[in-house]
Amino acid sequence: MSTMSTDPTTTSARSGALIWVLRVVGAALLAAMAWIHLDLWFGITQSGFIGPAFMLNVIAGFGLAALLLVTPRRFLPWVAALGALVLLGTMGALILASTVGLFGFHESTEAPHYWLSLVVESVGAIVLAVLAAITAPRRR
Repeated sequence: MSTMSTDPTTTSARSGALIWVLRVVGAALLAAMAWIHLDLWFGITQSGFIGPAFMLNVIAGFGLAALLLVTPRRFLPWVAALGALVLLGTMGALILASTVGLFGFHESTEAPHYWLSLVVESVGAIVLAVLAAITAPRRR
C-alpha cells in the first residue's frame, strides 16, 4: 500500500515553491552576469563597440533579473525564455571573442571572470529554460 499523497493542494504548493526557487536562482544568475560585465566595463572595456555592448548587457541583466521576480505568472515563460536567450547570447559572444574574435576584440581564457562568466551564463540559461518549460501553458 502506497503512503504517497496525491493531494492536489500539496502538489500545487510544491510546484509553486519550485517555480519561486527557479525565479530567484535565475534572477540571481542574471544579476551575477550583469555584475561581471559591469565590473569588466569599469575595469577594462569602455571603448570601441565592446564597451557599449557590455553596458547593454549590464542593463539587460539587471532589468531581466528584476522583471523575473515581479512578472505575473502568465508572462513568466516569456520572460524566463528571454533571460535564457540573453545568457546564451552572452556566452556565445564570449566564446567567439576567445576563439576567432568579436568586433576586433579578442579575449583570453586567462581574462578576469572568464570561467566564472561561462559557469554563470550556462547554469543560468539552463535554470531559465527549465523555468520557461515548466511554466508554459499546456496544450490539451
